[in-house]
Amino acid sequence: MAPARRDWQPIECHGPMMGAMDTPPPGPSKAVHVFRPGLRFAPVALGLAALVHGARPPTHEEERVDFRRDIRPILSDRCFPCHGPDEAARRRAGKIRLDRFADATADLGGYAAIVAGRPEESEVVARIRNGDPSERMPPPDSKLALTLEEKEQIERWIAQGAEYEQHWAFVPGERKPAPSVERASWPRDELDRFVLARMESAGLAPAPQAPRETWIRRASFDLTGLPPAPDEIDAFLADPGEDAYETVVDRLLASPRYAERMAADWLDLARYADTYGYQNDVESRVWPWRDWVIRSFDTNLSYDRFVAQQLAGDLFEEPTREGRLATAFNRLHRQTNEGGSVNEEFRVEYVADRVHTFGTAFLGLTLECARCHDHKFDPLAQTDYYGLFAFFDDIDESGLYSHFTAGVPTPTLLLSEAEDDRRIALLQERISAAEEELADLSLPAFDLQGLAGSFSFDTLQQDGVLFSPAASEATGRPDDAPLGVEGRFGRALELSGENNASFPGLAEFRRWDPFTFSLWLRLPDDREPAERAVVLHRSRAWTDAASCGYQLLLEDGRPSFSLIHFWPGDAMRRRLEAPLQPGVWTHVAVTYDGSSSAAGLTLFLHGVPAKSEVVRDHLTKDIVSGGDLVLTLGQRFRDRGFVAGRVDELQVFERCLGPVEVELLYAGRRGKPDGTMAPGGDGVDGETAAWLEAAQRLQALRAELGQLVDTIPEIMTMVELPTPRVARVLKRGSYAEPGAPVEPHTPDAIFPFPKDLPKNRLGLARWLTDPGHPLTGRVAVNRLWQVVFGRGLVETSENFGSQGTPPTHPDLLDTLAHDFVDSGWDVKALMKRLVLSATYRQGSRPSSKARRLDPDNRLLARAPSYRMPAEWLRDTALFASGLLVEKIGGPGVKPYQPPGLWQEKNGQVYTPDTGDGRFRRSLYTYWKRTSPPPAMMIFDTGKREVCVARRQTTNTPLQALVLLNDPQFIEAGRALAARAFKEAPASDDERLAYSFRWLTSRRPTAPELVILRELLDEQRADFTAHPEEALAFAGEAPGGIDASDLAAQAVVANMLFSFDAAVTKR
Repeated sequence: MAPARRDWQPIECHGPMMGAMDTPPPGPSKAVHVFRPGLRFAPVALGLAALVHGARPPTHEEERVDFRRDIRPILSDRCFPCHGPDEAARRRAGKIRLDRFADATADLGGYAAIVAGRPEESEVVARIRNGDPSERMPPPDSKLALTLEEKEQIERWIAQGAEYEQHWAFVPGERKPAPSVERASWPRDELDRFVLARMESAGLAPAPQAPRETWIRRASFDLTGLPPAPDEIDAFLADPGEDAYETVVDRLLASPRYAERMAADWLDLARYADTYGYQNDVESRVWPWRDWVIRSFDTNLSYDRFVAQQLAGDLFEEPTREGRLATAFNRLHRQTNEGGSVNEEFRVEYVADRVHTFGTAFLGLTLECARCHDHKFDPLAQTDYYGLFAFFDDIDESGLYSHFTAGVPTPTLLLSEAEDDRRIALLQERISAAEEELADLSLPAFDLQGLAGSFSFDTLQQDGVLFSPAASEATGRPDDAPLGVEGRFGRALELSGENNASFPGLAEFRRWDPFTFSLWLRLPDDREPAERAVVLHRSRAWTDAASCGYQLLLEDGRPSFSLIHFWPGDAMRRRLEAPLQPGVWTHVAVTYDGSSSAAGLTLFLHGVPAKSEVVRDHLTKDIVSGGDLVLTLGQRFRDRGFVAGRVDELQVFERCLGPVEVELLYAGRRGKPDGTMAPGGDGVDGETAAWLEAAQRLQALRAELGQLVDTIPEIMTMVELPTPRVARVLKRGSYAEPGAPVEPHTPDAIFPFPKDLPKNRLGLARWLTDPGHPLTGRVAVNRLWQVVFGRGLVETSENFGSQGTPPTHPDLLDTLAHDFVDSGWDVKALMKRLVLSATYRQGSRPSSKARRLDPDNRLLARAPSYRMPAEWLRDTALFASGLLVEKIGGPGVKPYQPPGLWQEKNGQVYTPDTGDGRFRRSLYTYWKRTSPPPAMMIFDTGKREVCVARRQTTNTPLQALVLLNDPQFIEAGRALAARAFKEAPASDDERLAYSFRWLTSRRPTAPELVILRELLDEQRADFTAHPEEALAFAGEAPGGIDASDLAAQAVVANMLFSFDAAVTKR
């Protein structure tokens, strides 16, 4: 039968064709060419295609095509956007799937995309060879194309059987035997044999060993972020033994500087900043978490525990304060309080950020690509994304932080000191005893004493004041509220939803103060109860999460009462189970005993305790925020008022009334002023006086405890909800389009979730650190390799998926990952192993052959050479000059920066620190997300808005200008010059060599010294001629030093900061 061809037709389809996200291309949509199964089958003859395109049939003598190395990258780049894991994209493109053998070779009605061993019958070959643009794959309008060599490679692969292999990163790694090498004496560690074998296979040889000064400088920067001091270099050079290298490494690893250096990289991954971000970008007090990271690296906390504590330290069987603090990692994303923002929208964004950070930091995968649809390149379904989302969705948080009042977004951890804990425990013990004492006393019949305010709304004085007969003389003022409506007793106050009545000076309760509210309510009978209606409150605004205070709401007609420090995680709320009957007057009372517990909060209907549910029961801090807040009936800013609702007979008491007294209020009794309540007052018997004294002692103790706790700072952490939130697949990733519910789960294609693990964050952490997990060990080892060598064995350390770069040394990566896990995830041990290797000891100068065959040094035939990061440059200047203040931890500091930057962003003013704050390590520099330190940004630090696994490296003129003109470097230059005069007073050459060695870790060569001396002489002459400029530049010179000499030496030191040997790690 003569071969024929399929009648392939272009059809119109809309939606994403390329890339990992769904951003539509600009301009009008175009027709997309798709596979259409079910049409007449007539394959194109391979011989004809080969004749036309010059291809030749594969032969058995040819080298075998490797799927992972040769084919998968082609398919991933050119085919997977439409014919990969994304099911929706496949539906639009003919349902052909090419990322799995079974799908690619499936019978599609008399034909198949791939026929193993028979490229001439494979539709893929016919389509990539087709000369007709309307039938060719990839279609021309995709802007993708295959080279002739790639087409031939695909044909050879099919001819050889079209063997598929799973993507390397999803296959569990195994420890590989070290390969044999020709230069058997060169390796110092097993890892060197892997590196050397790869070199030798490419015809390369290792670079000569680096000079000792170069090695100790390299190791010191890589392990501490600071250069070696001259005396440390001398001690190393004086010890010719091989053990000298290990001695240096052990000293560096034991230094707290090592922990600070390692923490700096982790802050990029954790998107750490001192502010929330977005438009207001106010301060977020999270530096205690940064200090936890430093302590963890200093104590060499095992990596698996380091990860598990950050993911789920609160869920350990016996959680510690350090473990709970570690979970702040999950809360370091940006947060907003912008007016008009939707709470749930941003809460979903925060959870999504945790998922993305989890993927980048621990899995090395772009999970965000599966938020809106199945991942186009990796086997990650959208349901897998929301399965991970469900793990991070179960905390009691708000999508908005406070706009009006100070407050830390909940849930939080109190950062108490040991003395605080001792005082808290003592007060809690005394409170328990006082509660028992009060319970043993009989409750006296107070006859409704303790009244603070009473309002019948029957009369309105001429000045618009609502009269109160209470002894406190509290008054209320209506805001456009009609009073002439019929009430339960006489007249009542009717509210419109937009008006209110306020009561200044009344009911300014703290969380430890007992109180009672009593009032009659009538819901309108001409409408359904509103989803939400404000009856009574003392707070600022509904949408303000930290609007401290209390409130009585109607939620679908059900009364609920709340005391709030920061909603929802630091608050208390009870809500009635049944709604009020519309059109009927109902007596509602609320009593609270000051205990900060929902057990002490009771809601009454018609004088009887009503069935209610506890909505929240975690109140730890005060409910007063200061300012001009007043008790208000009705409308609240940014909230929904009590539309057409009526209120009558409002009474406020400064004590918790008993059930009998509440029943009296329902019966129509009025309260008495609190002036008659004092122990020993008129008409107070001994039994009543004893009860009063006990109650006052209890309240005083609760107040003392509350005031102590209010002074203790707190930090955002993770705490599971008592009842897990139901996570759902969000259509197109939108919070407003929830779909099917989804259980917490992990992608099976990566690593199955063990059945014996809990489906919470702790289970997720255990899954992640399972020794058999194919990604965790590799990703961690690759990142540590990146720390030492500047680039990972997988260059795309953020992406181990199909679109990432494959490892340059896959067997080495697997072996190191296996050994790392086997060592107990020992980070210091691995760092030591890397820096003591022969690979690390190489010089950085490439041979001509290496420069030609491997210009990017992927085969590691030399040590890397690159410009140092911002932190190292600034810290080196401070360290060499003697200005560096080596204090560990504490709040962020504010060194010099140009004025006006903050003000331009959001009106805030940057005030530089004075004293030691200017000279701390860059790790501690205050990080404002909308205006990061400009000098550090110029040297490629990120904004810390999202998780970043590797920084980009640029070289621009601005960097030289910073090193020459930034006040921090100018000041360091002056100090280094003064230090040189003190430490090397003999001659100019000694001082020049002293400064040079501090910054480059070696002595200057003779030609370099000549250049430095010429510059020094030139500057000295200029300053001698202009002594006022010398004084202005260098300040008052120390005794015995000529001001012109000091200023000239400072200019040279300042120039050395930008010298290539000073800014480059070699």
